[in-house]
Amino acid sequence: MHVFENIISDRGSKYAVSGGPCRSEAEARAFLKELQRRKKFAKATHNSWGLLTAQAPLKGDDGESGAGMVILRMLEREALHDHIIVVTRWYGGKHLGGDRFRHVQEAVRIYLAQAGPTG
Repeated sequence: MHVFENIISDRGSKYAVSGGPCRSEAEARAFLKELQRRKKFAKATHNSWGLLTAQAPLKGDDGESGAGMVILRMLEREALHDHIIVVTRWYGGKHLGGDRFRHVQEAVRIYLAQAGPTG
């Protein structure tokens, strides 16, 4: 599991990105559970995620409507299969509007650049 914390901050909201090898919805749930064992991540406002498997694309918004699809589209563009990426947000008290999607995209870019597709 790769975790990059405090990568983006905007109007009080803070973002982190994490990911690792993952081949199924069950493994995705286990990955999220393991991530949320860290107290800080358990208290996050959103843990949005995307995963491309051989069976189907999977995503979860965790209340950040549309964020899972943003992650999933980026995984599709990279043709990165069997690898989950989770973008975590701690809400800072001010609505970000469309900027939140830009931040999700930037978080995924940071993850891909630092962790690489091999996990």
